[in-house]
Amino acid sequence: MKNIMPTYGRLDINLVKGSGAYVYDKDGKEYLDFCSGIAVNALGHCHPALVFALKEQADVLWHTSNIFKSDKAEALAEKLCDASFADLVFFCNSGAEAVEGVIKTIRKHFHDKGLENKNRIITFDGAFHGRTIGTISATFKNTEGFAPVLGGFDQAVFNDLESVKAIINENTAGILVEPIQGEGGVVPASEEFLQGLRTLCDEHNILLAFDEVQSGMGRAGTLWAHQSYGVEPDVMAVAKGLGGGFPIGAILATTHASSGMVAGTHGSTFGGNPLAIAVATAVFDIVKTDSFLENVHKVGAYMREKLRTLNSVKLVRGKGLFIGIMFNDDLKNTDVLKSCVDNGLLVVKAGENCLRFLSPLIINKSHADEAVNKLQKAISSKTISSTEG
Repeated sequence: MKNIMPTYGRLDINLVKGSGAYVYDKDGKEYLDFCSGIAVNALGHCHPALVFALKEQADVLWHTSNIFKSDKAEALAEKLCDASFADLVFFCNSGAEAVEGVIKTIRKHFHDKGLENKNRIITFDGAFHGRTIGTISATFKNTEGFAPVLGGFDQAVFNDLESVKAIINENTAGILVEPIQGEGGVVPASEEFLQGLRTLCDEHNILLAFDEVQSGMGRAGTLWAHQSYGVEPDVMAVAKGLGGGFPIGAILATTHASSGMVAGTHGSTFGGNPLAIAVATAVFDIVKTDSFLENVHKVGAYMREKLRTLNSVKLVRGKGLFIGIMFNDDLKNTDVLKSCVDNGLLVVKAGENCLRFLSPLIINKSHADEAVNKLQKAISSKTISSTEG
């Protein structure tokens, strides 16, 4: 790949085909895909409903511009609002773009109310919100070489309500949090913590923003992860699973929170293009059903229990099919990941010596058993080599 910028630590695998929960490299080797494009391929690979939706739309219209109306975009926005706290939707192309829009929504809300100094946003250690200048500034990491970063962010400790209270002041405009931290190691917020954030926001005239780019669209067993906490945000970023593999993101917000987002304040050339809307609509219509989400919940619970029985597994956490596995100190997650690849299982690393299981949401218990067995073989081979070494 001599002509592609080397910004990724790529595995030496060239994937050329996918079907359901499996992918195949150019040599024909089969892998059980519990990476799913990093929580993107919610319905697996080449799901017939998505293939049909894309092909049908491709024969009609690919792109116009957001200066024109779109009945199909409006229909999807209505579905998203009906299934959430939101009144309004802005379509974009990615999770980072959605989070950028959330930040702008928060700041513009207070600016238009004459509170220009109320512009700081509280974020949390362990968070990941994207790789743009704005999102790396919000997380205080991945910033080396990109100075000057943006100001206006204060960092608190995740799942520690007192640390939030200590830094709230008259300039605090928003709190931005992942209900379940993904890159940080699949760490769920506690119910007390998320509910406490909602209370603090109500008390101090602050907007509560959720980053559900990775945890949303059924990944955690409910359509939106925050629904299992009994807490609603004012604005939310979604992406990844929303398009099932086709690039799309969205900002969801209440009318109140998005009051400053008027004509000319924000835009996205490709955001909400007809192809993306067609595929995302097909994804949404499948994922939102009770039977689909119940399967995610049941299979996820089943797999977490199986994973907890494995040797060298220190901790298993998560919700639904958003699963993190932390290993004992004698094993490195990077070594286990490589061994998983050798055994035909694709997973994703995360913080705290953790691997993420991000399977397609269509899997059943037999897929879960297969994944656990492959992981056990991977762990065993690394444990044996470590002992021999």
